Amino acid sequence: MKLRSRIAAFLLIVIALFATMGTTINGVLKDINLGLDLQGGFEVLYEVKPLKADGKVTEEDVKATADAISRRVNVLGVSEPSIQIEGKDRIRVQLAGVKNQDQAREVLSNQANLTFRDVNNKLLLNGNDLKQGGAKAAFDENGAPMVTLTLKDAQKFADITSDISKRPDGQNLLVIWLDYQKGNSYVEEAQKAEPAYASAASVTQTLNTTSVQITGNFTVQETKDLAGILNAGALPAKLVEMYSTSVGAQFGDDALKATVFASIIGVAAIFVFMLVVYRLPGLIAVITLAVFTYIVLWIFGMINAVMTLPGIAALVLGIGMAVDANILMYERIKEELRVGKSVKAAFKSGSKSSFTAIFDANITTLLAAAVLFYFGTSSVKGFATTLIISIVVTFLTAIAGTRILLGLLVQSGYLDNKPGWFGVNKKKVHKLSEGVDTLDLKTHFDRFDFVHNRKKFFTLSAVLILAGMIVLGVFKLNLGIDFTSGSRVEVQTTQTLNSDEVQKVVEKEGLEPKDISIAGDKSETAVLRFVEDFSKDEVKQFRDHMKAQYGDDTEVVISTVSPTIGAELVKSAIKALSIAAIGIIIYVAVRFEWRMGVGTVVALLHDVFFMIAIFSLFRIEVDITFIAAVLTIVGYSINDTIVTFDRIRENLHRVGVIKSAEDLAHIVNKSLRQTLTRSVNTVVTVLVVVISLMIFGATSIQTFSLALLIGLITGVYSSIYIAAQIWYVLKVRQMKKQGGKMNVGKKESKWGSDEPVV
Repeated sequence: MKLRSRIAAFLLIVIALFATMGTTINGVLKDINLGLDLQGGFEVLYEVKPLKADGKVTEEDVKATADAISRRVNVLGVSEPSIQIEGKDRIRVQLAGVKNQDQAREVLSNQANLTFRDVNNKLLLNGNDLKQGGAKAAFDENGAPMVTLTLKDAQKFADITSDISKRPDGQNLLVIWLDYQKGNSYVEEAQKAEPAYASAASVTQTLNTTSVQITGNFTVQETKDLAGILNAGALPAKLVEMYSTSVGAQFGDDALKATVFASIIGVAAIFVFMLVVYRLPGLIAVITLAVFTYIVLWIFGMINAVMTLPGIAALVLGIGMAVDANILMYERIKEELRVGKSVKAAFKSGSKSSFTAIFDANITTLLAAAVLFYFGTSSVKGFATTLIISIVVTFLTAIAGTRILLGLLVQSGYLDNKPGWFGVNKKKVHKLSEGVDTLDLKTHFDRFDFVHNRKKFFTLSAVLILAGMIVLGVFKLNLGIDFTSGSRVEVQTTQTLNSDEVQKVVEKEGLEPKDISIAGDKSETAVLRFVEDFSKDEVKQFRDHMKAQYGDDTEVVISTVSPTIGAELVKSAIKALSIAAIGIIIYVAVRFEWRMGVGTVVALLHDVFFMIAIFSLFRIEVDITFIAAVLTIVGYSINDTIVTFDRIRENLHRVGVIKSAEDLAHIVNKSLRQTLTRSVNTVVTVLVVVISLMIFGATSIQTFSLALLIGLITGVYSSIYIAAQIWYVLKVRQMKKQGGKMNVGKKESKWGSDEPVV
């Protein structure tokens, strides 16, 4: 009865989990805020400058400007705006889902300073004399759009109109001036000019009223915008665009569908792989991975985080990391079963021995993700946020959840003497009485002698690095506008495009693109890069021009980066990589030893350099998501290296005393062979996802996916042939200084110095 109760408990837990997820998943998905790249909208980074040339911007000015922008956003009706102050004088505004992006730009940065003057330009009233919320869009008696104002003080207006009414004809005018000009953007140069004429009225009598009308050649939308801006108040400072990017609604919807489809294919492939290779534990992994995905999405909704396109990629990669934790545990359990232990003993021992490797590997990846979040831009922050949440949830599901569910089945007793349920062939199981240790077990890679062939691979890497340096010296990196400044335009139409035609269309606007590339299944998307960073006037003009050429259903996505921001992104990227590397070195040195830290960092630099060299050789554009890919590879590479070092450390303590370099070589070789199965399985599962994202995902993350593909392959190579071998060389030198012997535990080594290495 007690054994059956465990099976019943397992089934009840699984049913409860899937029932909860099934009934609440729609609500969870609705609560997730989609980023600009998934629902359209635009993002702009403003630099706040003083209104007067000789003035200074204070912290209060920046806060007041952010508040004014926030009030103006209400005019646009954006449900989830993001307005953040960055540094001392910058404000980043993200408006996801906004339909009219040109209108949004006008509303946000237009100064809209309202003044009442006489014909001699004498200031009589200004915006401070308006009643809060008193501006409204209306229509005059002829049905023309106008704006009505409500003043605070009727007597003050009566005194002014009384004075003007006494002046001779031509001099008795009350003129309303407004720097909000129909059809023109408010740019920095315009602030130096006189306010623009809005309307004027001849005053023949005293007007003891608080109602005023502004008439002119307005559209209905312009009167609504103007009323909203006047109610929000004038901006206390100038706003200069430093960076902007926009995504059309169709682009966002297409990107979301493509990436979700690619993710489903990748995750489904992972599930099939786990079931085929690990049988019953694989089923447990599928259950916990489903729970993992649900919890990550639920947390996203709870903290009002924004899900971006790279964020979806990070979620799928997080699933890959959760799989890695499961694979580590399952491989250790399989080893314990093969030496003859019972299912219960193997489960207990395998779970315990795999924990330190899982913990260390995930902590180092968490360090890289934290650095990426701190230094990254908006879309990269979305990636880092998802990765951080994924790592934390991995501990909850892949470790605690797996142990609980698999533990219930193991403790039930129904799995005793059934290693096949764990993917272990009974013919390969030794009897416990034979005294076979896990170090004695054969692997699929016993024919490989990694240590004694290290010089060949050191030479190979050195040659490839030299070739890579030549490639970089000749071709340089094909840096995107994120790092060089300029403008990037993506045009999506229903027509088939070619570069020459697009070139001619663009040249009609007097623009010369740096390069043009055609993409899409039917060549319906053109990507253009310009050296100039477009002003918001130029953004609007270019968008209107392309729509006029290719139709109103044409989607035009434009990103601009100023030279200042481009230089800052380069510095931030280098700083992020440096800090991540230093943090990882320190952690590895503390948890293991400094020699392993050295091997780890050399392997990291090796992986990053090869990724950069390949991008240079094939002229692949390097954008800000490339940094996210590099740091992700840093995490994966370290993950793999640490798992290897953890096994070397464990095996060293198991044998006790190392009497010679050959003893040490045997331990290193054996450890690499033991962990290689895990490395291959993990890389296969993640590669399936990455390849799925490359083939079926949105074009905007294909560069990101390609970088991951390169990094994953080089990461496994460097862990085996670089990191472990460098540690071996350094350790042998230490042994020579100690007389050729190393005491690492209580147990004497079972291998003599004359024993050949397999």
